[in-house]
Amino acid sequence: MRDSRESRLLLVLLIAIAFALITVDIRGGEDSPVDGARQAAATVFGPVENGVSSAVNPLGNAIAAVRDSGNRHDRIAGLERENAELKTKLGSNDRNRSQVRQLDKMLKTAGAGQYGIKGAEVIAIGASQGFSWTVTIDAGADDGIKRDMTVINGDGLVGRVTTVGPSTSTVLLANDPDFTVGTRMEKTDELGFASGQGDRPLRVQLLNGKAKVKTGDRLVTFGSQADKPFVPGVPVGVVSRVDPSGGDLTRTVYVKPFVGFTKLDIVGVVVVAPRKDPRDTVLPPEPKPTPTPTVTVTVTPSAEATAGAAVEREQ
Repeated sequence: MRDSRESRLLLVLLIAIAFALITVDIRGGEDSPVDGARQAAATVFGPVENGVSSAVNPLGNAIAAVRDSGNRHDRIAGLERENAELKTKLGSNDRNRSQVRQLDKMLKTAGAGQYGIKGAEVIAIGASQGFSWTVTIDAGADDGIKRDMTVINGDGLVGRVTTVGPSTSTVLLANDPDFTVGTRMEKTDELGFASGQGDRPLRVQLLNGKAKVKTGDRLVTFGSQADKPFVPGVPVGVVSRVDPSGGDLTRTVYVKPFVGFTKLDIVGVVVVAPRKDPRDTVLPPEPKPTPTPTVTVTVTPSAEATAGAAVEREQ
């Protein structure tokens, strides 16, 4: 169509008619005279709109799904991180509580024996140092640790310091085959020497071949000259087996140590020895014996026996 005066007039006329129809439609509401035309248009163009909508909506849904998936992934990742942090925190709290209990028990043991101790933590086992039963602790010369100091924990004798570095030390455990410590029996004061046997009970040679000893008797350290390498009174263990006396000059007993050497964590190095021998005061209270239940049997006479007794009385 050429750009002429007639075409411009036609365009203005069409616009005016469109506005007029819109006005009539709005004012007529549901009774609008153009409602039929609108419905006809919907009938014609509706399927086209649905087709376009079906083509466009999956793309929109896919985009939304990807966006939601990302949000869900972020939420899941966040929850996983929180869960891992919580587990770590709980594990740490459990370990902290365990160490607090160990430290508290060790301080009570040290207090009972009047031992001045330097607390330390086991940070390595002896695999890298040979086949000996040793552990490495996180305290050394900078902390006042010296060679041949006694090492204890809340249960009793752990071992002695053999090598000292600036910040770490090596401890030879009491169950090592090269370990020997002087012992004294509770109450009877019988002396002996305990030697390590790895994962087996300690072997104790009592100096008195006729010493009276029984299962359940307990031992403590006898102590060394100048308190090195052992201070006196540290709990060693309880007698688990006694070899029959064969007339030898010494007597052999086997002792289950108080300390569990495979689960060491918090230990204390005795840096100040007690002023006097604590004797048996560091030993834990003896377990009370379990009472033996008493069974009372009551015999009820039978009917025949009762009848027979009655007949005898009548005669």
